[in-house]
Amino acid sequence: MPARARSRVQWESAGTLPICTLLFASLYILSHFVITCFKKHADFATVEDDEDAAVDRIALSMCTFTLAVSLGAVLLLPFSILTNEVLLLFPHSYYVQWLNGSLIHGLWNLVFLFSNLSLVFLMPFAYFFTEAEGFAGSKKGILARVYETFVVLLLLTLLVLGMVWVASAIVDEDTGSRESLYDLWEYYLPYLYSCISLFGVLLLLLCTPVGLSRMFTVTGKLLVKPRLLEDLDEQLNCTRFEEAALSHKISASPTSCWLNLSAAVLQEQFLAIQSRRLALELRRCASPWQRNLGYPLAMLCLLALTGISVLVVCFHTLELLLDDAAMPRGIQDAPLGQVSFSIFGSFGAALQVVLIFYLMVSSVVGFYSSPLFMRLLPVRQDTPMTKIIGNCVSLLVLSSALPIFSRMLGITRFDLLGDFGRFNWLGNFYIVFLYNMLFAALTTLCLVKKFTWAMRAELIRAFGLHKLPLPVTRTRQPSKLC
Repeated sequence: MPARARSRVQWESAGTLPICTLLFASLYILSHFVITCFKKHADFATVEDDEDAAVDRIALSMCTFTLAVSLGAVLLLPFSILTNEVLLLFPHSYYVQWLNGSLIHGLWNLVFLFSNLSLVFLMPFAYFFTEAEGFAGSKKGILARVYETFVVLLLLTLLVLGMVWVASAIVDEDTGSRESLYDLWEYYLPYLYSCISLFGVLLLLLCTPVGLSRMFTVTGKLLVKPRLLEDLDEQLNCTRFEEAALSHKISASPTSCWLNLSAAVLQEQFLAIQSRRLALELRRCASPWQRNLGYPLAMLCLLALTGISVLVVCFHTLELLLDDAAMPRGIQDAPLGQVSFSIFGSFGAALQVVLIFYLMVSSVVGFYSSPLFMRLLPVRQDTPMTKIIGNCVSLLVLSSALPIFSRMLGITRFDLLGDFGRFNWLGNFYIVFLYNMLFAALTTLCLVKKFTWAMRAELIRAFGLHKLPLPVTRTRQPSKLC
């Protein structure tokens, strides 16, 4: 290797660490701000509470680290695609020399390493450390909690290791594959992370179609609808009447000790209706441009992004039958700045980035909309630490599977770098083909169901049928014989 080329490689490797540190520090600060916005505030006044405060701070730092890794996993593929396009547009620019293959490859390896660390050690430790109180008969304190947490983690690790070893022995009858599990770092952790990524990809398959259909409802609640679709005056009048009625009940109720619970419930209802009235008044003050132009444009953008996503997946499904290069594969070195990863050039690459973010947001919306995970939905300033840990684990599982999810669906042609491409099930044609078929079918089914129900509801409101009194059928209760 020439001396100039060798010095360039050394300069790129030396500049990778400060850039990665700066990027992760930014994500850590953002994650800390997000968690503190949702975390329930606790007052620690006594000496015993000081111990709980220390435990709370340690668990908070671990959750912040995990959420920062989740954000890094979400940004991993878009950052790599945009880096390739920037190097194509400015191949000899001095200001983009820090964008290189060494940086991208290092980011992929760091995200993979930190994802393993968070899922296998940090999040279980944070949960057990929060719930630990020390063994019976031992001296109370932080060390007693740490000792109990490490013992529980050791037992859990042995249990999971034994289950994975048994599962590997059942699935693969090769003796070498069983013996390879004895190497913890080289085989066990990637194998465990492969199972977690497979679970995350399946979770994205279920949550993303639901989220794509729910995005229209969520956007409609955030934006102000035109007067043709929403009568804010009627809603505001009803809310004012309800607020006045509750205010009269609260002021007229006698101050008795046995009515304190009822008064507290009425006060909560009054505050909820008051906040709803204030929100309606703010929406009523929206400008005509925001009312008549913002909502239709947002709906058209959502419809276009959803339609493009479904078309891309359908085209990729047909491409899987004709071209073996459409299969996801892993590479160890990314040839950046040589060719665009989209046939439409920079515009196609930007569209890929937008679709990746849109699918991630849709998957999060679908995740929290599902009945199974609806209880994990965080509440501002009222979310306990255990629920924050559950949210961080869920977001990490979804975000770490996002690069594999995007490559399997053909959203991008950027191949998986590092250990992300070492999963054996990625090379199975039947798994990838069936995954694309199921995603297209589930998304189409959810959208058809969503729009047919929405059209039916709008027709009922347009004809005024929602104001008709519904018939009440009374069922007779059978008399009980003594």
